[in-house]
Amino acid sequence: MPVMDFPEFKALLVRDGRLMALDLGSKTIGIATSDVMRMLATPLTTLKRTKLGADLATLAELTRKHEVKALVVGLPLNMDGSEGPRCQSVRQFVTNIQNHGAPSLATLPIVFQDERLSTAAVTRGMIDDYDMTRAKRAERVDAAAAAWILESVIARLR
Repeated sequence: MPVMDFPEFKALLVRDGRLMALDLGSKTIGIATSDVMRMLATPLTTLKRTKLGADLATLAELTRKHEVKALVVGLPLNMDGSEGPRCQSVRQFVTNIQNHGAPSLATLPIVFQDERLSTAAVTRGMIDDYDMTRAKRAERVDAAAAAWILESVIARLR
C-alpha cells in the first residue's frame, strides 16, 4: 500500500485498532503502539538494527502480535522543513517495507509524521521529570520518541 497523505490516511483507517509508530535511526528503531481506542501512545521497544530482512521480520511479528491496523513513520525533516539525507533513508526503509515486508506489514496503511525535535523533547522530559541517568535514557529514548510521534498523530486524528 502506498504512503498516504494525512487526510487519505484518516479516511482509510478502520474505527478501532492499534497504530504503531517507528522512529528510524541508523542503529536502532524506536517502536511505540497506541491502545485500541487510539487514546494513548506507549513506548514498546527499541530494536537494534541488523540486516533488513531480520528487521522487517521483527516488525511484521510485532504488527501481528499487537494487531496493528496502520503504521506511522517519523520523518526527520530539517528545521526549515526541507528534506535531507536522513529523510531519504527513512523513505527508502518504507519502500523496503512495502516491497519486501511480510504481508502483515507490507499491506498496512502508512503515513509520515514530522518528527522534528522529538528526541530532544523526550530527552529533556526524561531529565527534567524523571532525573534519568544518561545510560537509562539511551536505552529508552528511541521508543519514547516513537511514542511522541504517535501522540502527534493521535491528536491529529481527533
